[in-house]
Amino acid sequence: MMIVDPRNGDAEDDRSSPKAKSLIRLAGGMLTEISPVKVLSAFGLLVVLPNLVLGFAPLVVSAWFTTVSAEVLATTTIGSAIVLCLLIGLALSAWRPLFTVLETNFWSLNAMLVQPMYILLREALRHYTGKRGGGMTTSRGPRNARLTAAAAGLLAAALGVCLVLIAWPWTRWLGTPLDLARPLHLVIPAIANSVVIVAAYASVASVVSGLADAAMDETQDLAIDAMSPVQGQGWRIAHLSDVHVVGEGYGFRIESGRDGPRGNERFRAVLAKLAAIHAAEPLDAILFTGDMTDAGRSSEWAEFLDALDAYPQLHAISLMLPGNHDLNIIDRANPARLELPWNSARSLRYLRVLSAMETVHGGRTRSMTGDDFAVQPTLKEMLKPHQETLRLFATEGGFRRALTVDRLWREAFPQLMPPTRPDGLGFLVLDTNADTHFSFTNALGFLSVRQALAIEAAMQAYPKAYWVIAMHHHMLEYPRAADALSVRIGTALINGSWVVRSLKHNGDRFVVMHGHRHVDWLGRCGDVRIISGPSAVMGATDLDASYVLIHTLHGADGKLAIAKPQRVDLPPLSRSRNAESLAD
Repeated sequence: MMIVDPRNGDAEDDRSSPKAKSLIRLAGGMLTEISPVKVLSAFGLLVVLPNLVLGFAPLVVSAWFTTVSAEVLATTTIGSAIVLCLLIGLALSAWRPLFTVLETNFWSLNAMLVQPMYILLREALRHYTGKRGGGMTTSRGPRNARLTAAAAGLLAAALGVCLVLIAWPWTRWLGTPLDLARPLHLVIPAIANSVVIVAAYASVASVVSGLADAAMDETQDLAIDAMSPVQGQGWRIAHLSDVHVVGEGYGFRIESGRDGPRGNERFRAVLAKLAAIHAAEPLDAILFTGDMTDAGRSSEWAEFLDALDAYPQLHAISLMLPGNHDLNIIDRANPARLELPWNSARSLRYLRVLSAMETVHGGRTRSMTGDDFAVQPTLKEMLKPHQETLRLFATEGGFRRALTVDRLWREAFPQLMPPTRPDGLGFLVLDTNADTHFSFTNALGFLSVRQALAIEAAMQAYPKAYWVIAMHHHMLEYPRAADALSVRIGTALINGSWVVRSLKHNGDRFVVMHGHRHVDWLGRCGDVRIISGPSAVMGATDLDASYVLIHTLHGADGKLAIAKPQRVDLPPLSRSRNAESLAD
């Protein structure tokens, strides 16, 4: 017998797992592992420089208005009119990409500054009051959720006000023409200005976030026994999520370490079970709601596609969307590493996802870049003219090719799989991953205004159809007993309450299906029904049983109903590697 069986792993395989670590230990470990050079570069270019620009803006603008603008206006009114027309024309022609940039940076600011403090306070209050009060499922739950949201918003706002009061004596808001010739002496006022502007915004945003969460409809469990019996036309959907395929035969998942299955036998067992079920009673779709891979590497995608290709009948009905592990995990061996925004590695991860989606369902889903969805190109057709560029980028890289990949990624979502009949079932496939470059925040998500408008447009274009809105991130926390605090912070959509409000008026016609949390939950927030997909892989070792769910949806009289789901149990693997040992 060997002293140590290498197939069982060792402490190094647990290095990245957050399961047994507190927030302080996680943060401390990351601080010791990240590259100081990258941190300084990123901090300077992404934080210091934008804040200096923000702080200088009122000084420079006020100085400009007192000199240059007055001279231009005094010179000729015709010249001023021409300049004004040019500015209006530029705004009309470039407002779409400009809005996308502003929206992305707006939510990045919220993700970096407002949300961490607000959510930390909110979830800490809920965590500890939930523990003391018996959990969020008690009768005190809704009231507790509203009070903790409002209190967290006010506390975060108070911290922002304190920063404003501290920085205010060093601020200066009006500039003179002489300041334009001596900009260096404005550095300290500019820094103080930026602190006041950002802190004031953070205070207002925290109060708004707290009040918005407090005013939300109550989240409630959907009682399984009370679900509708099947009537009208029905659709059977197998919901798979967070399979976290690894690229090594004896590899462990980042999150679970040794407290999880090795290799991908569990995933293959799921597919085998579904293939048998599909042969006996056909499924209409298999929906993968993100985190198909553990770190977005090419070897992991190869393993995932090989496993799916072994079942052509399942491949033909599968749909998938990106999760944060597919896009935002920077280095599997060292997940604390910081990635600079201009690094082309992110574009390469985009390309891997696009290639996998094109292979799995590229001929069945359509782009939603235009108004007439019926004539919009499929994903396969959209990518075909760029095949050579994409192949060259995969093998040789290149900045311009990376820009092409990034543009195609933005245009690819949301994707629409239209219903086959006017009153049939359609799928809206979303990307809810926020752009993050540091693994401590890699679980963040948000839904763009463009995608929300596309959802509304699709429902108007198919007024009798029913829909599955598929995304990776959950919109809201569940009304359950508080989980570990490290799990509850920074995982839901940043703008989840807005998303719920924007969708609820069509609530009878759709369900939201998502992953990310690895748990089985069926519930609602007001009129929005939500289905969370359990992970058949995460949270269970090879010696444990797990399961996935097949949901039956049926539509009649303009309403989409959810029937009691079919549970597909996965017994412990018969030859678990945990139980194997090597002979001498």
